[in-house]
Amino acid sequence: MTLPAADVVAQLTALIGGNAVIGETDKMGNFLNEPRKRFHQTAAAVALPASVEQVQAIVRWASEHGIGVIPQGGNTGLVGAQVPLRGDEVIVSLGKLDRIRSVDVAAGTMTAEAGVILENAHKAAEAENTIFPLWLASQGSARVGGLLSSNAGGVNVLAYGNARELTMGVEAVLADGRLYQGLNSLKKDNTGYDLKDLLVGAEGTLGIITAATLKIFPKPEDYETALVNITGPEAALTLFQMVRERIGSRLNAFEIIPAAGLAMQLRHGMLDRDPTAGPSHWYGLIEVSRMKGGAAGTLMAAIEAAFADGLIDNAVLAESLSDRTRMWSFREQMSEVQSKEGASIKHDVSVPIAAVPQLIAEGSAAAERLFPGIRPVPFGHMGDGNIHFNFSQPIGADGKTFMAQADEAMHEAIYEIVLRLGGSISAEHGIGQLKRELLAQVKDPVALDMMRAIKTALDPKGILNPGKMLG
Repeated sequence: MTLPAADVVAQLTALIGGNAVIGETDKMGNFLNEPRKRFHQTAAAVALPASVEQVQAIVRWASEHGIGVIPQGGNTGLVGAQVPLRGDEVIVSLGKLDRIRSVDVAAGTMTAEAGVILENAHKAAEAENTIFPLWLASQGSARVGGLLSSNAGGVNVLAYGNARELTMGVEAVLADGRLYQGLNSLKKDNTGYDLKDLLVGAEGTLGIITAATLKIFPKPEDYETALVNITGPEAALTLFQMVRERIGSRLNAFEIIPAAGLAMQLRHGMLDRDPTAGPSHWYGLIEVSRMKGGAAGTLMAAIEAAFADGLIDNAVLAESLSDRTRMWSFREQMSEVQSKEGASIKHDVSVPIAAVPQLIAEGSAAAERLFPGIRPVPFGHMGDGNIHFNFSQPIGADGKTFMAQADEAMHEAIYEIVLRLGGSISAEHGIGQLKRELLAQVKDPVALDMMRAIKTALDPKGILNPGKMLG
């Protein structure tokens, strides 16, 4: 940084006003404290622009002085992409850019600014009898810009795709302050490189997304939701294939959760009652959408066929909205409950769907060999191969000692299996600070050269989210 911190604050204040700049470290807490508490740097300042023009002014100023800027949405990211790395950067919070600019039902699009909270995007779509189907546990605080910058996934990827597939176009401030006006709502536009796809998933390293045109879909008339008892991931794979063949594109979600996850949530009082049909080694959460005029009972028919084939031995279908909410709470609280059980080693990985059982079996066995008493808690998106392969500390162990001994060894063991199976070290959380060095080790060298060339071309001074993803 070429300016003292006091000058940074003073000059930002002159640009966007004193009420839009935070310079005192003790007032930056909400912007610095990321969910996993792994990164602890401060920032030179926090800027809270209220318009796209103010974002442009900040970036032009930062470019002139060679100061790093970190775009931030709801600060829900899990790999440290949205918080400082060095301590001399300026956080640019997009929270005030929170307008829904338009909803076009005929075109099937909604244009939302980067600071729109995901839950509010859901409400805006639902007000027009449509849905925006990106759905994840942090939807009450995660914001559109951050979700797109990390190419968020969630539980509806199976039916609707991830954030990139749900994005028609973006508006973004480039490293020199120019505005890329790419809010395209065309389904066909074959006029060169798809620049939107460069910016979505780039974690703010190529531009600061300020708005996006998002896909919306007709609202289902109802949902059929069930929790089924399964013997393990092998049975889950066979069940998933059978249900998908029967139901096709109306299969919204197929999640798997181990018995350990249910025990933890009941132990900590996170469920008002057991939502399952009874004890089981594993559970599958299946949801099917029913469109207007569609026949009810599709999921029930599939479950009856699964019973007949011996794929499941018990099941419960949601009979009310409260039943459905409880079932989804069981799934969505899986990450939160592990923090109540002590230290937890987390992996956001993906493998080909057919390899999920092998990943879980080999990973659990490797963990037990390395650290007897460790508790594997793999769960997640069976339908798209994205498993959150987490490990809780042995009961009674000291959390700090466990992390010091096990963290690096467990990452090495799990990533070796993932890569051998043709998988990815980051399925939906991104790279950020956490996996930057790992990316350099496992990514194809030619792909890395291409990524670095793009970064250099679009951000020659390296001011956009410096040190993230590529270093």
